[in-house]
Amino acid sequence: MADIHSFESLATLDGEGIRYGVFFTGCPLRCAYCHNPDTWFKSGREYSAEELYSKIKRYKPYFKNGGGVTFSGGEPLLNASFINEVSPLLKQEGINYCLDTSGSVLLTDAVKRCIDGADMVILDIKFYDEESYQRYTKGTFENFVNIGKYCSETGKKLWLRTVVVPGINDNEEKIKKYASFAKQFKCEKYELLAFHTMGFFKYENLKIDNPLKDRSALPKERLAELQKIIDEG
Repeated sequence: MADIHSFESLATLDGEGIRYGVFFTGCPLRCAYCHNPDTWFKSGREYSAEELYSKIKRYKPYFKNGGGVTFSGGEPLLNASFINEVSPLLKQEGINYCLDTSGSVLLTDAVKRCIDGADMVILDIKFYDEESYQRYTKGTFENFVNIGKYCSETGKKLWLRTVVVPGINDNEEKIKKYASFAKQFKCEKYELLAFHTMGFFKYENLKIDNPLKDRSALPKERLAELQKIIDEG
């Protein structure tokens, strides 16, 4: 059984083709800029592997041109063993899955198996150095690096992403360091995402302190300038 926060049908941003998004609850990180703090805690309903498979397979007609399921969260790899239960059910229907992960867990055998079964992995590069990573996410830098390296060593199709936050990592010098750091991973693409404020209401509803409550969204023009640095390597 696994606690699932929500679902998104006909999603197009988290992987190739049309996706069905499954958002698990639970995350070992507490990112200062998180836009889904409602997934930190158990807040959905529990599903068995068979129940989730039955829900997903209804959308199979839409999974064309590389589409499929994206397991996200929260942190999906906290539920690696559960995904490993669902995986053979999906495979028998010809449905692939993508992992949208921060890589914030230990690289256990169950996690390796979960990554091995994925068609692709979308990995967040929160920060390129241990000090910043711990400061802004409260997580373990080594876990994320190990998972990124495992994906690269096993030839897993890999996309990298980084959220760019004004006042934290939105200058050219830091973006160049991200680009340099990312070279250790064999990725198909590296995409920057703009920090936004659309999730601020969740902090208010949950009565959780929002450390960036006075921060503005990153302008799209600035995002394009910084993405060019990444693209040029």
